[in-house]
Amino acid sequence: MKVGIIGSGGREHALCAVLKKSSKISEIFCFPGNAGTSTIAQNIDLDANNFEDLKNFILKQKIDLMIIGPEKPLVEGIVDYFEKHKIKVFGPNKIAAQLEGSKIFTKKICQKYKIPTAKFGIFQNKIDSKKYLEGWNYPAVIKADNLASGKGVYICNNQKESDTAINEIFDGKFGEAKNILIEEFLEGEEMSFFIISDGKTFKCFGTAQDHKRVFEGDKGKNTGGMGAYSPSRLISEELEEKILKKIIKPTILGLSELNSNYRGFLYAGLMIVDKEPYLIEYNVRMGDPECQTILPRLKSDLVKIINSCCDETLDKTLIEWEDKKSLCVVLCAKGYPDSFQKGIEIPNLSNILLDTGDYLFHAGTKKKDNKIIVNGGRVLNFVSVSNEFKTAREKVHKIIEKVNWTDGFYRKDIGYKVIN
Repeated sequence: MKVGIIGSGGREHALCAVLKKSSKISEIFCFPGNAGTSTIAQNIDLDANNFEDLKNFILKQKIDLMIIGPEKPLVEGIVDYFEKHKIKVFGPNKIAAQLEGSKIFTKKICQKYKIPTAKFGIFQNKIDSKKYLEGWNYPAVIKADNLASGKGVYICNNQKESDTAINEIFDGKFGEAKNILIEEFLEGEEMSFFIISDGKTFKCFGTAQDHKRVFEGDKGKNTGGMGAYSPSRLISEELEEKILKKIIKPTILGLSELNSNYRGFLYAGLMIVDKEPYLIEYNVRMGDPECQTILPRLKSDLVKIINSCCDETLDKTLIEWEDKKSLCVVLCAKGYPDSFQKGIEIPNLSNILLDTGDYLFHAGTKKKDNKIIVNGGRVLNFVSVSNEFKTAREKVHKIIEKVNWTDGFYRKDIGYKVIN
């Protein structure tokens, strides 16, 4: 069986690595992939947003299944396009992908189906946005409505910070923003909750705790994610039941009433307040770096699971997990999430020997002249699966130290809430 994966990050390398274990797979193609995927898949240098070029290559190579990693092609309708051309594809269609493509779309579903979420206001210009915040009891959460690679969210502690956020969003820092979302600040703890769905049935697909802020102690700017651990320390049978009943099931119902049966991974970013779940946002794909910490715990064949989703037989498919802890630390280029230098060589990677349960997933890397160089801000993902989070983190730190990359940095406190 030939499988293709769209994307170039750590998530896609993790997907490739787990899929490679399956006896059903004969060949993996990655569009465009990175230096890591090139060792286990065939990297194809095609633009993930040029649907026609992708379609032509897929049909020529007779690829049996396409898996979409990142959000942008999903929001732009790649699934609808592939299905039109009889290409088997795993991911939500364009309507369903609006759960991530437009935060306001999601908020309106929350309103209609009484899904617990933060109180909010929607605005189309700077003047009305700033007026709404007059006399606000700070902090306030301000979000760009459009895709922003996980970085278009501001937590503002005063008027000066909120003015800056509003100006930056409407001035195009995250691309054209026609709308802005202003929310109340929920005091609690965040959790990432995943499901997988075939359009009729859905099953839980793990939990994780991401670390968004760039510096230790959850300080500094928001990033795409500096590390994660799985499972979340917050999850319990009681909480899972509440999440499914109050958030996931009403969302799936709402989409079905829009004639869109959700098929793919769905990632609910939640805030847990006094043991009650509130929806912060949806992502219509696996999270990054959550994917890199969840998939290594999967015992079942991922190809079989995804195929069952495409064939609407997920209800007959068993999903089993290792009863272990997994922790991921992201090694970034200095300067991230602001400007950083591309093209710098990353040394010593060929000297890294990984023990069983340890993983190195490439993210912002590419090969040039037989060297591995920086091609993105989040460069490498180091993961360890162990019986204890503390052991997993210690093992990850030892591997990073062996890389000894002076142009990189990482948070040393990933998992601090579960490691004493």
